[in-house]
Amino acid sequence: MLFRGSTVVVFLLSSLLLTNSAALAGPKEDVAAATTKWGETLGQNDPDKIVLLYATDGVLWGTLSPTVRSDRAALREYFVTAFKVLPALKVTFGEQLIRVYGDTAVHTGYYTFGYVRDGETKTLPARYSFTFVKDGGNWMIVDHHSSAMPAPPR
Repeated sequence: MLFRGSTVVVFLLSSLLLTNSAALAGPKEDVAAATTKWGETLGQNDPDKIVLLYATDGVLWGTLSPTVRSDRAALREYFVTAFKVLPALKVTFGEQLIRVYGDTAVHTGYYTFGYVRDGETKTLPARYSFTFVKDGGNWMIVDHHSSAMPAPPR
């Protein structure tokens, strides 16, 4: 009888610890996960998938564009062009800073785009700011600014 009771206690404590571990993930981790999802989706080179990570009124000031994009059709057009100009596009994240203000979060940092042109791997370092808004259980991109990293001062 003691063994069976101990087993129940161990099971309950284990369940409690696992539940608390999952609960430790907070909004910053959720925003980091949403950004990681953006990077993974970008790597699929599918404009129809990546635009779904932006709110319907999401705005993009893209690395390769002199034009701000402010609806999903314009966002899609941007990514169609980006995937043509930068074949096999991937992104690697560097230093990041996430700040959460209730249901709004700002994620800034730098990333490096990698792509293949004429059989050679090229890179394009850039800095970014994402603004996310929580919509139900999802963090949606409402504003995304990306610009090429300037050369260091001489």
